[in-house]
Amino acid sequence: MKLHQDSSGALNTVTSYGADYVEINLERHTGSVIVMPETPVIPWPVSAFDALSPELFEMLLPLDPEVVVFGSGERLRFPHPRLTAALAAKRIGVEAMDFKAACRTYNILMAEGRRVAAALLIES
Repeated sequence: MKLHQDSSGALNTVTSYGADYVEINLERHTGSVIVMPETPVIPWPVSAFDALSPELFEMLLPLDPEVVVFGSGERLRFPHPRLTAALAAKRIGVEAMDFKAACRTYNILMAEGRRVAAALLIES
Protein backbone atom coordinates (compact mmCIF):
# COMPACT_ATOMS: atom_id res chain seq x y z
CA MET A 1 0.00 0.00 0.00
CA LYS A 2 1.38 3.40 -0.95
CA LEU A 3 0.73 5.98 1.75
CA HIS A 4 2.30 9.14 0.29
CA GLN A 5 3.44 10.13 -3.17
CA ASP A 6 6.56 11.84 -1.91
CA SER A 7 8.28 12.89 1.29
CA SER A 8 9.86 16.10 2.47
CA GLY A 9 12.77 14.15 3.88
CA ALA A 10 12.66 16.25 7.04
CA LEU A 11 11.09 13.48 9.12
CA ASN A 12 11.15 9.72 8.66
CA THR A 13 7.78 8.83 7.19
CA VAL A 14 6.49 5.43 6.13
CA THR A 15 5.77 6.04 2.46
CA SER A 16 4.82 2.48 1.47
CA TYR A 17 4.67 -1.04 2.83
CA GLY A 18 3.93 -4.58 1.79
CA ALA A 19 4.11 -8.10 3.19
CA ASP A 20 7.92 -8.20 3.03
CA TYR A 21 9.08 -4.58 3.03
CA VAL A 22 8.62 -1.09 4.37
CA GLU A 23 9.66 2.13 2.64
CA ILE A 24 10.84 5.00 4.78
CA ASN A 25 11.10 8.26 2.80
CA LEU A 26 10.89 6.16 -0.38
CA GLU A 27 13.86 3.96 0.67
CA ARG A 28 12.94 0.26 0.72
CA HIS A 29 13.87 -1.92 3.72
CA THR A 30 13.32 -5.69 3.49
CA GLY A 31 14.33 -6.51 7.05
CA SER A 32 12.99 -5.46 10.43
CA VAL A 33 13.73 -1.87 11.41
CA ILE A 34 13.42 0.67 14.19
CA VAL A 35 12.18 4.04 12.97
CA MET A 36 11.98 7.39 14.72
CA PRO A 37 11.06 10.73 13.17
CA GLU A 38 14.46 12.43 13.33
CA THR A 39 17.09 9.68 13.59
CA PRO A 40 18.54 7.33 10.96
CA VAL A 41 16.59 4.10 10.39
CA ILE A 42 18.14 1.33 12.51
CA PRO A 43 18.24 -2.29 11.31
CA TRP A 44 16.51 -4.48 13.93
CA PRO A 45 18.19 -7.90 13.89
CA VAL A 46 15.10 -10.10 14.20
CA SER A 47 13.20 -11.99 11.51
CA ALA A 48 10.65 -14.01 13.49
CA PHE A 49 8.26 -13.23 16.34
CA ASP A 50 9.50 -16.28 18.28
CA ALA A 51 13.07 -14.90 18.11
CA LEU A 52 12.23 -11.71 20.05
CA SER A 53 14.33 -11.15 23.15
CA PRO A 54 14.57 -8.50 25.88
CA GLU A 55 17.83 -7.27 24.30
CA LEU A 56 16.03 -6.45 21.05
CA PHE A 57 13.57 -4.19 22.86
CA GLU A 58 16.39 -2.70 24.97
CA MET A 59 17.83 -1.33 21.69
CA LEU A 60 15.06 1.27 21.94
CA LEU A 61 16.16 2.64 25.32
CA PRO A 62 18.92 5.01 24.09
CA LEU A 63 16.43 6.55 21.63
CA ASP A 64 14.29 7.73 24.57
CA PRO A 65 10.86 7.46 22.90
CA GLU A 66 7.68 8.27 24.80
CA VAL A 67 5.90 5.39 23.08
CA VAL A 68 6.91 2.38 20.99
CA VAL A 69 4.60 1.13 18.27
CA PHE A 70 5.46 -2.56 17.84
CA GLY A 71 4.46 -4.02 14.47
CA SER A 72 4.21 -7.73 15.25
CA GLY A 73 4.12 -9.02 11.67
CA GLU A 74 1.16 -10.05 9.51
CA ARG A 75 -1.12 -10.54 12.50
CA LEU A 76 -1.46 -8.96 15.91
CA ARG A 77 0.64 -10.68 18.56
CA PHE A 78 1.60 -9.34 21.97
CA PRO A 79 5.17 -9.63 23.24
CA HIS A 80 5.51 -11.25 26.64
CA PRO A 81 5.87 -8.57 29.35
CA ARG A 82 9.37 -9.85 30.21
CA LEU A 83 10.48 -8.77 26.72
CA THR A 84 9.44 -5.16 27.26
CA ALA A 85 10.18 -4.89 31.01
CA ALA A 86 13.13 -2.51 30.52
CA LEU A 87 10.90 -0.13 28.56
CA ALA A 88 8.16 -0.31 31.19
CA ALA A 89 10.73 0.43 33.91
CA LYS A 90 11.56 3.69 32.08
CA ARG A 91 7.83 4.49 31.69
CA ILE A 92 7.95 3.99 27.91
CA GLY A 93 4.65 2.71 26.59
CA VAL A 94 4.52 -0.18 24.11
CA GLU A 95 1.54 -0.58 21.79
CA ALA A 96 1.37 -3.84 19.84
CA MET A 97 -0.44 -4.05 16.52
CA ASP A 98 -0.06 -5.83 13.22
CA PHE A 99 2.64 -4.52 10.87
CA LYS A 100 0.32 -2.51 8.61
CA ALA A 101 -1.50 -0.82 11.49
CA ALA A 102 1.85 -0.02 13.12
CA CYS A 103 3.05 1.75 9.96
CA ARG A 104 -0.09 3.87 9.80
CA THR A 105 -0.11 4.63 13.53
CA TYR A 106 3.56 5.62 13.50
CA ASN A 107 2.85 8.16 10.71
CA ILE A 108 -0.06 9.67 12.64
CA LEU A 109 1.87 9.98 15.91
CA MET A 110 4.96 11.31 14.12
CA ALA A 111 2.86 13.94 12.32
CA GLU A 112 1.45 15.02 15.70
CA GLY A 113 4.99 15.72 16.88
CA ARG A 114 5.12 12.79 19.30
CA ARG A 115 8.44 11.17 20.19
CA VAL A 116 7.39 7.81 18.76
CA ALA A 117 9.49 4.82 17.78
CA ALA A 118 8.23 2.10 15.46
CA ALA A 119 9.74 -1.36 15.93
CA LEU A 120 8.63 -3.06 12.74
CA LEU A 121 8.99 -6.84 12.50
CA ILE A 122 9.35 -8.07 8.92
CA GLU A 123 9.31 -11.84 9.06
CA SER A 124 11.30 -13.88 6.60
